[in-house]
Amino acid sequence: MSAINNNSTNPVTLDLYELIYISRITPSGLSGASTLNDIAEVSIKNNKADNMTGIICYGNGCFFQCIEGTEQVLTNLKNRLLTDNRHKDLKILEFSALTKRRFTGWSLRSIELEHWMNNDAKVKALMPFEPYNWSYDQHHQFLDILQGCYTGQEKTGDIDTQPVKYSALGPTLSRVVSEHQAFFLIQTVLGLAIVLTLLWVLLSDKF
Repeated sequence: MSAINNNSTNPVTLDLYELIYISRITPSGLSGASTLNDIAEVSIKNNKADNMTGIICYGNGCFFQCIEGTEQVLTNLKNRLLTDNRHKDLKILEFSALTKRRFTGWSLRSIELEHWMNNDAKVKALMPFEPYNWSYDQHHQFLDILQGCYTGQEKTGDIDTQPVKYSALGPTLSRVVSEHQAFFLIQTVLGLAIVLTLLWVLLSDKF
């Protein structure tokens, strides 16, 4: 964990904090064509002005976000988050002092977990993505994974590029259809059977 005590051997950088929270997407968030991308694009503009950096992830109906900045700007952000109707059940995991930023070059990077979780054994070990059921250590293990992702892209110079294009509604509908495809198939077959029966009855009356 990056938060530390303010002592002579390990001093805290003046007024640098991190805010880590989780929340669940709402129907309003799901109805947006690109909820995660919209959040990131707006935040990149605002966060540069307030010198905030961080990352936001979405998966399995949940958000996981880590933001770094001064105590005041993070307090203001927290107050705005509480009134954002795109998510609910906001839970603050950490609001503490930092020695240095984890995501220096990212005003706010957005990641949809499904895009890369299958290629990372450490991420797969934490799946399914259910941050409300994680322990303290698992939350910080995931944060370390995100920091590793940042470090890797920092080496390639891929910093603060356009966030991942993402549609909250599309993956959700696809998942629902996939989970209920057997039900939909049965209903379709039954529907066709009813139509064919009605046609047979109507045609039989004419002969």
